[in-house]
Amino acid sequence: MKFRLLTFLFLLPAVFSHAQDTAALHRISDEVLLHGTCYSNLHTLCKSIGHRLSGSPEAAKAVTWAQKALEQAGADRVWLQSVEVPHWVRGKESLQLSIGKKGSFTAVPMLSLGNAVGTNGKVLEAQVIMVNSFEAYKSLTKEAVAGKIVFFNYRFRQDFVNTFQGYGDAGKYRWHCPSLAAAKGAAGLIIRSISTGADDVPHTGSTHYADSVKPIPAVAIGNLTADKLEEQCLKGAVTARIQSECRMVGTTMSYNVIGEIKGSEYPDEIVLAGGHLDSWDVGEGAHDDGAGCVQAIEMIRTFKSLGIRPKRTIRAVLFMNEENGVKGGVAYADSAAHAHEHHILAIESDAGGFSPRGFGLEMPQDKKRKIQFYAPLFMPYGVYDFSQEEGGADITPLGRQGVPMAGLLPDPQRYFDLHHTNSDVFEAVSHRELKLGAVVLTGMVYLVSEYGL
Repeated sequence: MKFRLLTFLFLLPAVFSHAQDTAALHRISDEVLLHGTCYSNLHTLCKSIGHRLSGSPEAAKAVTWAQKALEQAGADRVWLQSVEVPHWVRGKESLQLSIGKKGSFTAVPMLSLGNAVGTNGKVLEAQVIMVNSFEAYKSLTKEAVAGKIVFFNYRFRQDFVNTFQGYGDAGKYRWHCPSLAAAKGAAGLIIRSISTGADDVPHTGSTHYADSVKPIPAVAIGNLTADKLEEQCLKGAVTARIQSECRMVGTTMSYNVIGEIKGSEYPDEIVLAGGHLDSWDVGEGAHDDGAGCVQAIEMIRTFKSLGIRPKRTIRAVLFMNEENGVKGGVAYADSAAHAHEHHILAIESDAGGFSPRGFGLEMPQDKKRKIQFYAPLFMPYGVYDFSQEEGGADITPLGRQGVPMAGLLPDPQRYFDLHHTNSDVFEAVSHRELKLGAVVLTGMVYLVSEYGL
């Protein structure tokens, strides 16, 4: 009985402010849905700058744009934080397969995997050998693989309702296969894209090579091409021609872009919300992760527009280099530790600009319960899921320092149709869904800035 009473007393401030908090979230919702600028900001980011791979001129333009956008949103202070990032370039590339008339080659849609080596512009021609899983590959001898182009034909599992679970399952193939193939002497690698799409759109994404292997070219193909290649491999010998100029060209100095509103009562306690400013060098990086960036900027704008002075400092962080290095997240966490900053919560929006459905929570159980207590306040906005463990790549370095992490969870069904493709463009984002995500993100930041964690 004593424990229950203490628990009740602990929750009294939130209980007695329920009507006030409901009204505050309603004000936030009205402001964003009626006057929000996140959709127009996303249009500018996508159409005036476009895709923005770390180290590229476009990434540098995005930094300048983001600094100005946070200043216009009304942040008390905006600054740039230096980050040394890898600079990978794609160049010209092509893949041809002998999947038609015998002796003829057909060009197919493809994308080299991020951070992969190329062929120095030369044509790599070799026989294709197909395997469907890691287990099947283990049974192959080095003699069977040497000099071949290995086709890892692993399908994104459609039985997972949460597509991020499917991404975690299939993503291992993009990350590990280049090293596995190279270790047995393969000349090159093709993977079936990490994709839910019933289409022929290839998906790029980061890969790496073990120190013990010589890097080999690695490319991805769309699902329809993969189906055709699978069918042809089952019938008999298939030859592929890979030509690619992709390469790493050292490092470049770039920046995280940070804006904050100072807390009125507990300025040394920081509530962070952010996304990553870089994207892959295809499409426009609209869902991944222009959406998260403009939602974080919208949070600052909404507090200022409504005249809400947060009790704790709220900070929008637009990280650089999530896609192929997470150097921005590491630099931010290192800086926070050096300055002895106290982050009470870090939230990342990096799962697309679709309708919000919940928050993943990576934190101790007592802190989870505090946030889960707010769940009824979010039900009117279609947000109900506070059960998943999720943070974000950029805030994980903070998490390793003990900072509680949360991830905004939009509806996941369409995200991996578009993720890391030429289809991830502004037109694929709904202004309603994007703004609702900003409403929910801002609402959570408001509550934590009011009551702590």
